[in-house]
Amino acid sequence: MIYLELLLSFLKIGVVSFGGGYGMISLVRETVVSNGWLTDTQMMDFIAVSESTPGPIAVNMATFVGFSQGGVLGSVLATLGVILPAFLIMLVIASVAGGFMKRKGVNAFLEGVRPGVVALIISTAVTMGLSLFFGVGEEKLHINVFGLILLVVISGIAIGYKKVFKKKISPIVLILISAAIALVANLIFPSVSA
Repeated sequence: MIYLELLLSFLKIGVVSFGGGYGMISLVRETVVSNGWLTDTQMMDFIAVSESTPGPIAVNMATFVGFSQGGVLGSVLATLGVILPAFLIMLVIASVAGGFMKRKGVNAFLEGVRPGVVALIISTAVTMGLSLFFGVGEEKLHINVFGLILLVVISGIAIGYKKVFKKKISPIVLILISAAIALVANLIFPSVSA
């Protein structure tokens, strides 16, 4: 039964999501948490892993969530569910209309969708930030001091790098620096990042 649920849930996410993987995060989070497949904290961990592994974040998230709930078959079905709608839509568009994107109706639709996608991404970021840094939505509120310090340090590194080198630092480098800082802090102070 979990296999069908994974396929249908991620198929639904794939059909109604606009704006790429980041636009899907809020829908994936809502679906996964409401079905009891993962907690908010586990979901944030999955997002971090999905972001730091090669490939589109939505596909990575579907694969990881599917695997956590149904093993290899679960990961295949969840991944298939999330990519199938986009594949079919692009197949239809490519075969039917060469100048489809130049039509006024299509552009008007996309102009309307873009602000909604931005709102979803911001809403997800704020919700996850409040949960991660202050425990909002959990049984008891707490301040994640280590997480806040790490956020400030990584933001400082990113801003400093841009000022010195006049270009953005790679997100992969920032992820690796974050991981290294957390590992060192955990070795020196085992309870600091727990």
